[in-house]
Amino acid sequence: MTTDHAFVIQAVRNWVERLVVGYNLCPFAKRELVRESVRFTVSEATAEEALLTDLQIELQRLVDEPAIETTLLIHPRVLSDFMDFNAFLDLADGLLAHMKLEGVIQIATFHPDYQFAGTHPDDAENYTNRAPFPVLHLLREASLEEAIDRYPDTAEIPERNIERMDELGVERLKRLLASCSSDMS
Repeated sequence: MTTDHAFVIQAVRNWVERLVVGYNLCPFAKRELVRESVRFTVSEATAEEALLTDLQIELQRLVDEPAIETTLLIHPRVLSDFMDFNAFLDLADGLLAHMKLEGVIQIATFHPDYQFAGTHPDDAENYTNRAPFPVLHLLREASLEEAIDRYPDTAEIPERNIERMDELGVERLKRLLASCSSDMS
């Protein structure tokens, strides 16, 4: 059984446009969307080893193709359990080290059940990192540093995002996240 890539990509793109950009959770995201330098790709992996191989391919692609600013590697068929997903990140970090990409590429993470340490599962702040499907977001560190230099008060972004999520409330956030997959307009 294969994944409907168009559906998965559109759901994640909706999430980026509606939540990440729409609520300015990441002030750097809109620019790259407009420039069409974001690569959305879906992994068919059903096991961690296959996902690690796909991750290696995408990391190398990001190194080799300067027109791609950032990659969202979406993997709907593996690591649906958040604890397994979280544990996998050690392997991802190990791959970065093996490929000598530490300090070159950073991996940010998003998951439908994302939960920050010290929070309850239903805390609104977890929605800053909740996506319709598990996602490994590959970012060029040099570009991230440039964006941070251009943006005032980056240290305030997490706190501002938590406040924004609290204002929206969990029920509205659940509906917003669900609409990314159900409303494909």
